[in-house]
Amino acid sequence: MKLPFNIRLPELLRLARPKQWVKNGFVLAPLVFAREFRDIEALSDALIAFGLFCVASSATYVMNDLRDIERDRSHPVKSWSRPLAAGTVKPRTAIALLVALYAVLVAGAFWSPRTMVVIAGYMALNLAYSFWLKHQPVLDIFSVASGFVLRIFAGAVAITVPVSNWMAITTLCLALYLASIKRRQELATAGSGSREVLQRYSVALVDRYAEISAVGALIFYSLFVMSSGNDHMVLTIPLVIFGLFRYWYVVEALDGGESPTDVAVTDKPLIATVALWVGVCLYALS
Repeated sequence: MKLPFNIRLPELLRLARPKQWVKNGFVLAPLVFAREFRDIEALSDALIAFGLFCVASSATYVMNDLRDIERDRSHPVKSWSRPLAAGTVKPRTAIALLVALYAVLVAGAFWSPRTMVVIAGYMALNLAYSFWLKHQPVLDIFSVASGFVLRIFAGAVAITVPVSNWMAITTLCLALYLASIKRRQELATAGSGSREVLQRYSVALVDRYAEISAVGALIFYSLFVMSSGNDHMVLTIPLVIFGLFRYWYVVEALDGGESPTDVAVTDKPLIATVALWVGVCLYALS
């Protein structure tokens, strides 16, 4: 399939990074835990919010790639995996795609202004991250993690339910864990030259960050489940523990983790664990 500017659809999709949309599954968490997933209207609104967040995240990736073309060309992986850095997509094509994505988001404001305010906050956070926050140690990790919390807020606002404090703090800790592991693997595989802020980290330091975050996520999630009074939900706690263990195994033994999304969509035991966790949650909350 031919597209304008002599670009093919697969290359355009790589620029938008649809694999990363799996992160936006957090938008659907309030739908499940508020027990609204059997309501057709709530389900529809949550899916629309999910779709708009996918558009917003793709727009963010395109913007970042445009800004970091030269830096990505010196990265051992990004130099061939990022279409702009590899030269398979021209900057003017990326700009045209970015304009189209922004147009969809503007249209989304007519559907739910309140949801789009949260999404706009996410995009503003990523803009600040791209230009300043990603160069600030610790703040860079918290900025990435905050994006996941905003996904939770967007999902809650879209279906008009209150945001669970338990869900927000558990999500923050889990995202800090994943972001810390990502920094660890960037240091281990590409060294400190691939990202300026990595010069201020060490593998041992980000390992401790990851450990603290993983323990926090497990404790807060367990407290949330135990305080809910739902005996069936208790069954999900061992699944969460196994998921954390498995992810760390993939990082340490299989040298994964630089891209949490790649691990989430390729490691079969982890995929099965997430699927089982979702199934148990739906059963327990139905």
